Amino acid sequence: MFIYEKKLQFPVNIRNTNTKLANFIISQYGGPDGEMGASMRYLSQRFSMKDDNAKALLTDIGNEELAHLEIVGAVVHQLTKNATTAEIENSPFATYFIDHGKGVWPTSAAGQPFNAMSFAVKGDPITDLTEDLAAEQKARTTYDNILRVSSDPDVNRVMTYLRQREINHFQRFGELLNRIQCSK
Repeated sequence: MFIYEKKLQFPVNIRNTNTKLANFIISQYGGPDGEMGASMRYLSQRFSMKDDNAKALLTDIGNEELAHLEIVGAVVHQLTKNATTAEIENSPFATYFIDHGKGVWPTSAAGQPFNAMSFAVKGDPITDLTEDLAAEQKARTTYDNILRVSSDPDVNRVMTYLRQREINHFQRFGELLNRIQCSK
């Protein structure tokens, strides 16, 4: 079904521990506009698309979002793996740590666990693609917000890459929506 290369789509090499930043970035793992919701949204919506090209696009982007989930998880892990107890206690990551240790678990930066209600599947291609356009913009905005609060160049390099992929996905969904609307 899939070929899995045992390497990340984009390299993650975070040198500095930063639990506060990890607490912000975890939102792109399992927050309301994160990669987990995006992957599930697109891989679920693909079934109601009317043509094979639309199904293929949603499958491809859904799988890419799974790769992004892995990248975000690697960033969070690398930001926290060497954190001391004092660094954890004196950061917003402390409440996360109590329940999950240094494990990577789907939640928002505010501590809300991932919930499938954060993504929509209506079974109507126009409705679903319009949702996808909004979802990609919300994810881009979240990456923008992370970049505003981060001064770590290693983290920023990864976040910039992921942000750019959101823009690319937005463009592909827009092209598909336009093609579907023009064919009606």
